[in-house]
Amino acid sequence: MSKFVGCYTAGLILQWQLALFSFPTLLLLIIPGLMYGRMLMGISQKIRQEYHKAGIIVEQAISSVRTVYSFVAEEQTMTKFSKTLEFSVKLGLKQGLAKGLAIGSNGITFTIYAFEVWHGSRLVMYHGATGGTVYAVAAAAVLGGLALGSALSNIKYLAEAGSAGVRILEVIQRVPKIDSESTEGEVLQNVSGEVEFKSIEFAYPSRLENPIFVNFNLRVPAGRTVALAGSSGSGKSTVIALLERFYDPSGGEILLDGVNIKRLRLKWLRSQIGLVSQEPALFATTIKENILFGIEDATMEEVMAAAKASNAHNFISQLPHGYDTQVGERGVQMSGGQKQRISIARAILESPKILLLDEATSALDTESERMVQEALDLASLGRTTIVVAHRLSTIRNADLIAVMQTGEVKEVGSHDELISNENGLYSSLVRLQQTEEAKEEQTSAQGTTGQLSQLAHSHSISRRFSGATSRSSSGRSFRNGENDGDEIEKPALPVPSFKRLLMLNVPEWKQAVLGCLSSVVFGGIQPVYAYAMGSMVSVYFLTDHNEMKSKTNKYALIFVGLTVLSFLINIGQHYNFGAMGEYLTKRIRERMLAKILTFEIGWFDQDENSSGAICSGLAKDANVVRSLVGDRMALVIQTISAVTIACTMGLIIAWKLALLMIVIQPLIILCFYARRILLKRMSAKAIKAQSETSKLAAEAVSNLRTVTAFSSQDRILSLFDKAQQGPHRESIRQSWYAGVVLGISTSLMTCTWALDFWYGGKLVNKNEISAKALYQTFLILVSTGRVIADAGATTSDLAKGADSVSSVFSVLDRETLIDPDTPEGHQPDRLKGDIEIKAVDFAYPSRPNMVIFKGFSLSIEAGKSTALVGQSGSGKSTIIGLVERFYDPIKGSVRIDGRDIKTYHLRSLRRHIGLVSQEPTLFAGTIRENIIFGMEGEVTETEIVNAARAANAHDFISNLKDGYGTWCGDRGVQLSGGQKQRIAIARAILKNPAILLLDEATSALDSQSEKVVQEALERVMVGRTSIVVAHRLSTIQNCDLLAVLEQGVVVEKGTHASLMAKGTNGTYFGLVSLQLGTKGNDCSFVKFS
Repeated sequence: MSKFVGCYTAGLILQWQLALFSFPTLLLLIIPGLMYGRMLMGISQKIRQEYHKAGIIVEQAISSVRTVYSFVAEEQTMTKFSKTLEFSVKLGLKQGLAKGLAIGSNGITFTIYAFEVWHGSRLVMYHGATGGTVYAVAAAAVLGGLALGSALSNIKYLAEAGSAGVRILEVIQRVPKIDSESTEGEVLQNVSGEVEFKSIEFAYPSRLENPIFVNFNLRVPAGRTVALAGSSGSGKSTVIALLERFYDPSGGEILLDGVNIKRLRLKWLRSQIGLVSQEPALFATTIKENILFGIEDATMEEVMAAAKASNAHNFISQLPHGYDTQVGERGVQMSGGQKQRISIARAILESPKILLLDEATSALDTESERMVQEALDLASLGRTTIVVAHRLSTIRNADLIAVMQTGEVKEVGSHDELISNENGLYSSLVRLQQTEEAKEEQTSAQGTTGQLSQLAHSHSISRRFSGATSRSSSGRSFRNGENDGDEIEKPALPVPSFKRLLMLNVPEWKQAVLGCLSSVVFGGIQPVYAYAMGSMVSVYFLTDHNEMKSKTNKYALIFVGLTVLSFLINIGQHYNFGAMGEYLTKRIRERMLAKILTFEIGWFDQDENSSGAICSGLAKDANVVRSLVGDRMALVIQTISAVTIACTMGLIIAWKLALLMIVIQPLIILCFYARRILLKRMSAKAIKAQSETSKLAAEAVSNLRTVTAFSSQDRILSLFDKAQQGPHRESIRQSWYAGVVLGISTSLMTCTWALDFWYGGKLVNKNEISAKALYQTFLILVSTGRVIADAGATTSDLAKGADSVSSVFSVLDRETLIDPDTPEGHQPDRLKGDIEIKAVDFAYPSRPNMVIFKGFSLSIEAGKSTALVGQSGSGKSTIIGLVERFYDPIKGSVRIDGRDIKTYHLRSLRRHIGLVSQEPTLFAGTIRENIIFGMEGEVTETEIVNAARAANAHDFISNLKDGYGTWCGDRGVQLSGGQKQRIAIARAILKNPAILLLDEATSALDSQSEKVVQEALERVMVGRTSIVVAHRLSTIQNCDLLAVLEQGVVVEKGTHASLMAKGTNGTYFGLVSLQLGTKGNDCSFVKFS
């Protein structure tokens, strides 16, 4: 813009009449540009929205890749992803057309010069103006117009930035209804901790038609422990959410020490509350940093004390890096029990006045639960504690138990008071928890006085197999990054192959031909225009007015013709190259995601391959490649065409002067190349910083409630800022260098003009060339230098493009270690279901020194149910991971129906295996879509309903306004834990697998739902090979075989009765004793009454 202003200022000084005459014509240049720019901005915003939808699909698929693999939903995910991209391609084609119209309208510059030529000749002929002055003003007007046109050519990027900026500003400027950063509000000096809910009315904003509370009342005395009991969906967790002010009630008030919590400063309020949720939320940093989310400035001694209190210190100390161990994305490196203990340590460290425990011990094994419960009981002393749980081991010692049903408190009292009312709701819940077969087993256990006949409520301990995994160091990561811990040399990215990239665009060969031809023609327009402009110099000095008029008209027509040609050629160029870029982007994204969804689970366990990093890479690399193939390829072809034509014309007109000017050009090119190298280094650092920050942002959003509850926004922002500091400083430093090099190259280009005129003047004096030839050659080759400068200015894009092309092919060329589509693999029509794990050695790839199995063997009979029992870390969930072939053993084999699973076609095998994990994974979609997830062919509504009925899900689904069409939200956020688990069970039931893997399948259900679902699962398990990982006797005692694991070894096998018959000498008997809190032979008939 400064060049435009400078040119017109010079024109006004030299010949104000001509300058003023040309000024209104600029409207012809500005108005179309603004119109198309507005159009581009609208299209860019729509494209961004479509990419956001596609990004959600990718993020969910990668973060829940085990569920995707287990249900063989890779193709379904790809279909959904492709459909989303199809609409963005259509928008991209419109964008290419709009850009062609916008840039093509710059050709009006030539028409403006035609007016200048015509009016300038009249000023010379009739108003006494000199030819030199007129020519100079006309040239200044055109150069100013070109500068303005060049600025308008970047309108696409301004449009994209504007579109992104609108969304960013919406987020930044949005004032939340519940503002945690507000400094307004009271701060109580002394908090006793009395909490009271008075006449609360509440419905979740996303489901206003389904009220949770209508007139809810509850008082929690200061320093007392109050347990909330009730079926799933009764509103227990909503009580915690309202107290944390995640939501505000629509009516009534919540009081803390008699003060409405809306009047209190929110950050201070949350600092008085410690929260441990049912699903533990950890961040991709060290164990120590995760615990410090409770209090940032705590000492190491305080951190260790909190870990000891939550029974976490021992397992942390045994890890190679101790408290500095990286937990991975969402704590993927840790087992479920380990994650929960770290979460509890985080809450204990905060030393809050109010403690909220939402199934705080649900992921712990029996022994750990007992120890942690003691620690929590100790931590609860003197604190107001609200416990949401179903286990009597957790709530029976509470000072008060509030029994909830349909959003109302139906009963309040101590355990003894409530259990004494046999007809009461609490008593009925207790009876549902008791083992139905207790009396039968008591009589069948001969000679065992310590036989357990009735169990209150056991404990869930399943180590989520994904949680048990460690980061695999095998395979190439999606991004090169620093390894946490010991530095491991990463394989270098391959040298980018642009030829391979272009081969991916072969289907668009017609668009490529038309686009290239358009670019070649457009490249020739500038030298032709420069030639005509140089020829005009002599016209203004003609003495014959008729000859001047004739030649003026001829050149004016040439300029008008160039306007029309430029307009049409630009449309052809940008539309066709835009089409190439859009289809290539879609193809690359599809191929990359399809390839990524073949990689072994160990690849995803690496920090640099987190869902955030992969999503960022997929979006960024594909977009950069699109720009490379579209805009940059067009510019390269234009440049080659312009340089070739200009050099040829220059050598023909004045070869000596042209030769001098051509020889100087490499100096300018060299400067731009040096700038490219600097910018390439900056690009690599920017990619690394973006990957790190994307991972942090994704985690912060997915764990938003944890961040909010612990008021850790500043800590997250600090980590976010820290990830960018190093690359940011280096980027600034190298930007200075790049600027200096660019300045030198630009000044060199200007200095060559002086040399050109000096040498050209000498040639004119010697009569070797004419003055006309001097101007023609100079303008032709100067226009070429300008084209080279424009190309040089894009070196940053070329640098990014090279990195992105390398990154794309590093993914596409990577060979997975566990191929899910081995062509020669056996594809069974059905499975009998015999499973044999034979002499298996196994350790997770990134922890080769921590052996899980050594010579491990276990046989599971077809059609029978086998329960795996043991403490956290004993290898139970690892067995499920091996059967699903998420990992391969180091030694030994896993066989199904006598065949090594490595010889199966993996996806065909997984179609016969059904998995229900401890932490249910739902996707953003309707309930119906989640139930049929991964199913091939058409699924009838009757089949869906039957599966939901079997999982005890149909009733609650039918009560929802949209029924099976109800939107689940991201990760099923709109549903309760029990509801999500029942949908996950329905999904597995619908699959009708030969092998059923239940990893704490009923752990998230209330007693009533558990009873019905357990009956359904037992019916489903009949005739199927079932592996059950659980600790509740109501889940495992009816299994045909119980295998007790300890430190990766099967120490006992047998039925529930036979193992109990071993008495105090048996490991299983000891686990049962721990569940009941009894000792030895005192493990007799136990009844809570």
